[in-house]
Amino acid sequence: MSERVEKAGLKVDAALAAFVETEVLAPLGKDAAGFWNGFAALLDRFVPQNRALLAKRDSLQAQIDEWHLARAGKPLDQGEYQAFLREIGYLVPEPAPFQIGTQNVDAEIATMAGPQLVVPVLNARFLLNAANARWGSLYDAYYGTDALDAPPARPGGYDKDRGAAVIKAARAFLDGAIPGWQAALEGRQSEHLVAKRDGAYLFRNNGLHIEVVVDPASPVGRDDPLGIADVLLESALTTICDMEDSVAAVDAEDKLLAYSNWLGLIRGDLTDTFEKGGKTMTRALNPDRDYTALDGSKLTLPGRSLLFVRNVGHLMTNPAILLADGSEVPEGVMDGVITSAIGAIGIAGQGKFANSRCGSIYIVKPKMHGPEEVAFTNSLFDAVEDLLGLPRHTLKVGVMDEERRTSANLAACIHAVKDRIVFINTGFLDRTGDEIHTSMRAGAMIRKGDMKKSAWISAYEARNVQIGLACGLSGKAQIGKGMWAAPDLMGDMIVQKIGHPKSGANTAWVPSPTAATLHAMHYHAVDVFAVQKELAGQPTPALEPLLTVPLAEGTNWSEEEVREELDNNAQGLLGYVVRWIDQGVGCSKVPDINDIGLMEDRATLRISSQHMANWLLHGVCTREQVMDSLRRMAAKVDAQNAGDPLYEPLVGNEDAPAFRAACDLVFKGVEQPSGYTEPLLHHWRQVKKAG
Repeated sequence: MSERVEKAGLKVDAALAAFVETEVLAPLGKDAAGFWNGFAALLDRFVPQNRALLAKRDSLQAQIDEWHLARAGKPLDQGEYQAFLREIGYLVPEPAPFQIGTQNVDAEIATMAGPQLVVPVLNARFLLNAANARWGSLYDAYYGTDALDAPPARPGGYDKDRGAAVIKAARAFLDGAIPGWQAALEGRQSEHLVAKRDGAYLFRNNGLHIEVVVDPASPVGRDDPLGIADVLLESALTTICDMEDSVAAVDAEDKLLAYSNWLGLIRGDLTDTFEKGGKTMTRALNPDRDYTALDGSKLTLPGRSLLFVRNVGHLMTNPAILLADGSEVPEGVMDGVITSAIGAIGIAGQGKFANSRCGSIYIVKPKMHGPEEVAFTNSLFDAVEDLLGLPRHTLKVGVMDEERRTSANLAACIHAVKDRIVFINTGFLDRTGDEIHTSMRAGAMIRKGDMKKSAWISAYEARNVQIGLACGLSGKAQIGKGMWAAPDLMGDMIVQKIGHPKSGANTAWVPSPTAATLHAMHYHAVDVFAVQKELAGQPTPALEPLLTVPLAEGTNWSEEEVREELDNNAQGLLGYVVRWIDQGVGCSKVPDINDIGLMEDRATLRISSQHMANWLLHGVCTREQVMDSLRRMAAKVDAQNAGDPLYEPLVGNEDAPAFRAACDLVFKGVEQPSGYTEPLLHHWRQVKKAG
């Protein structure tokens, strides 16, 4: 057990306490004793509220379970169903029309549209790559991915034929985004040209910048008639540094690394040294980019993404701090205090770079159920501002619309944080997991692959945009869309993901810096704010389709179809869990059952485990069939990870924490709070670390 020190009645991990006092409070000029006293008082106030909100989740779920069980075998009547949900307080009255009042929001969030990255905060190299993904090479993105419609590069160095295809594709993009760009290179006028530097030409379209680099002496430029060496796109405008679904942080050691990395980003001194191609490399944050504007003045553009930090939700506790009664601190409350204190270092001007130029700290808050829980976050942020001596609404909040009670009451949720909200975003996987769990007792669900074609998901995505616009988010906040999960399928992404800006979303998640550069092209093709103006005033899609439960309604699947569905879920579940439990990897590219690499985090695990638990509950499959799938897929996952020297096989290790965690996630899935995977994952990861 790690050493603890007592602070205002709290028992705090000694290393964490030292970090907070020396690395965070001292630079802020804050008195340590005053901070811990204030933190303890804050916990006294908010821990009982946090517990009460979780108890209400359980109470509502129990009432919904009973309602479905009482009507077993009967079709779901929407009028009766909605009346019941209102009666128990699951649905609340809509607020009167309002506009959010958020102020001091950076342009990347409020008035620009572009890609967004989500990156695990425990991995310094990934953090730096993401923060530096504000600018990306279109040439590199085309050359190294299947987004280029050309034969693969020949081995043995630079392939001139593929290079020529890259140049052609980049020219086509420039012609579409900034007509007349070649005239600027020849010294003639161009409406899109805004600045120059060192042979490079800076253009702007739809609020985003494009830099055309001219260097006829370079290896690429000498083969180009115009001497163009590269085309750089302003890409990931914002990055979410994630302490939640993409990390495995189960104790003080993990949390200390998370907070230290966040501090390194805010101070601007985070670095990472690693081996690549036989060479030792050190990565650091990119500086800003200086240009000379057309009138001769200096123009400086950010060299890095604007950073959010995603705190943990309301459910989990963490042993890093023990309360006076010996119980663990709510992790989301601890995150709120410590990540905000770190953010305050940046707005106090003590970092190498300014993250926010408007004096704001941006926090994404996930997994909140309904407006009462969002209001709790608002009150918590008020208290954190008071504790740290920050002006009211310095802390801005991004609300993940990923739980059913939030989707169904979205306007009321936004209203609860109307003066600090800067972001709403849909999350298909968590939202599907909650869809299944909320209506677990209603009957067997449709197959997982059919969920995206169901009525509720279409209503969910459309309502998120329309309600956001009605509440005045356009020009003040982000309305976001979810992740493209296949980082190797960039050609498909180029075709499909343009649908996000076309829907009125001014940001959407991508899985890599390369994907951010390719997705940035969509925001040149679509003027998102013009789309939002067209959508504004249109009626919000009805609530009924959102609350249409995706039941299979008597479908009789063949034995082969059942096995196929179980195998698909079991393979994805095992492939993710084995890395989480054994290696502490919370997000990685995991091969699916067809060996296609997909970015997996806890949200993907939630839907797979809940779907299997649902089919098991309703007799679509048996425990024996589930175990058969898990055992066969364990062998497949072992084969897929054969090249990993750190990998511990699943086959022959059914009593080890990884396989036992996978089984628990299915066989105990019905009883997990809201279907979340965190309680079981944390337990088995702690067992693994202790063993």
